[in-house]
Amino acid sequence: MMEQIVVNDGQFTETTPILQSEYTHETEPTAEELTILKRISDHIPLAARLIMVCEFCERFAYLGLSGVFQNYIQFPVPGPHDKQPGALGRGQRTATLLTTFFRFWCFVTPTLGAILADQYWGKYKTIFLGCVVYLIGLSLLVLSSTPFAIHANLAFHGLIVAMIILGLATGGLKSNVSPLMAEQYTRTKPIVKVIRGEKKIIDPKVTVQSMFNWFYWSIYLGALSSIITTNVEKYYSYWLAYLLPMMVFILCIVILVIGRHRYIRKPPNGSLLLHACQITIRATYMRCKLGKQDDRQHFLDYAKENSSNTIRDDEAIACESNNNQFIEDLKQAWDACRVFAFFPVYWMCCLQTANNMISQAAQMNVGPLPNDVLQNINYIIALIFIPIFDLLVYPALRRYNIGFTSISRMTCGFFLGSIAMAWTAFVQHLIYSTSPNYDYTTKPCQECQKFNNITVAWQIPSYFLISISEVFAAITGLEYAYTKAPASMKSVVVSLFLLTTAIGNALSFVFLPLAVDPKLLWVYVSLAIVTFIMATLFFLRFRNEQKKEAKI
Repeated sequence: MMEQIVVNDGQFTETTPILQSEYTHETEPTAEELTILKRISDHIPLAARLIMVCEFCERFAYLGLSGVFQNYIQFPVPGPHDKQPGALGRGQRTATLLTTFFRFWCFVTPTLGAILADQYWGKYKTIFLGCVVYLIGLSLLVLSSTPFAIHANLAFHGLIVAMIILGLATGGLKSNVSPLMAEQYTRTKPIVKVIRGEKKIIDPKVTVQSMFNWFYWSIYLGALSSIITTNVEKYYSYWLAYLLPMMVFILCIVILVIGRHRYIRKPPNGSLLLHACQITIRATYMRCKLGKQDDRQHFLDYAKENSSNTIRDDEAIACESNNNQFIEDLKQAWDACRVFAFFPVYWMCCLQTANNMISQAAQMNVGPLPNDVLQNINYIIALIFIPIFDLLVYPALRRYNIGFTSISRMTCGFFLGSIAMAWTAFVQHLIYSTSPNYDYTTKPCQECQKFNNITVAWQIPSYFLISISEVFAAITGLEYAYTKAPASMKSVVVSLFLLTTAIGNALSFVFLPLAVDPKLLWVYVSLAIVTFIMATLFFLRFRNEQKKEAKI
């Protein structure tokens, strides 16, 4: 089944569902076939692929510009003999503060974006308007980073305003892009299909997993923009490094306009997030008022109206039935969100690649490379391993009935994040124990070497481990958020998953007093320990659910 979208005076509306001919005369697998036949992914719709291209353009812009923020803020304009790029000269602590705030802001606003999409505009329109605002923020960033603006002391204020605008725009995109992409695939039940003389099962769950894998692949492909922008900042200028992402981002708007007739678009039907908040508040109030009741097994059951003794008309009965169904859906959404509680600590580890690890590289021998270019190893590894896992590893595990469930993947991701931070702590220890600057408590003179005699290649294992951990944890978390959520709450649950990144960034402010030499070692040691404990608790909490998933 698929919604038919028609144009009415320039406005897109949803009409009566129609049956696609390609879905007729299809055979569902028997119980025996479900256990013995190979499960494969269906073809990904063209509309979904177009949305992936839009995500590529947005990530190209976002990561291309944010990848140079740390140097831009931390270091001053380089002198004639200084090879370290910079502009504002505000120091590492301020740079880490602002880059953390920017990521925090960009992951708080998707909640607002989900509300606007559900209540007023729909996903497509919210994304499009977000792109327009995004372009305004990019333009301001380019103008405020010109040599004239930097020397006139306008660059710092322009950066702050641009960050706020870009964060608002990102909110309109992030909570709606992946659900809009997933909505383009309409099959809900597995079918049996003969492919090259062999019976196979076209599994929607496998297809959705594949879609999110390739969606993330497009993100990492766009992230390679920082390879270009970091070299442009080092050898040319910052305004040019910001101009390139802006030019590529324009392509995102063009694709949205060109493909507007292809997208399946559902009209807004009220903010589920606001309604969910109202239900949760009501359940809390009634639980405190009534106390524990045996007939209400779930916390949200207290929000249901107990009106068995009242005389009601059909409209009141229907209203209560709809409300109760919403509560049942919300209970399912709550269950899907339980794993989210463990993600903020993990995101604190990932955040280090965008700020402190860039500053760490500036203390090492990078040769002719920019110190912030190594973060791209993270994206390159992901680009290589996402297709390997999607096309080789996961199918092989399914073929041999090895249950590498979503819980297992997230657990592995969390442990790898902990190991990555432990290795980064070891690298920082090497920096502090290697000449000539050791603990960096005093700045070296202009004639002295500004890095220690340790190659930046020591950072590669950290980026490798973080990258593989994201393949397991981040991609699976987004997939888990979408697949476990009820059909009516996909955007809400995805926005809440994105909110965990904002919480992780907020928690990172705790480490700001340590974001200065020679205390940086304790940032990485603390994260390694806390993340290891969190990963262990996650496994213990959800091991029973892992067993249930393995049996499906």
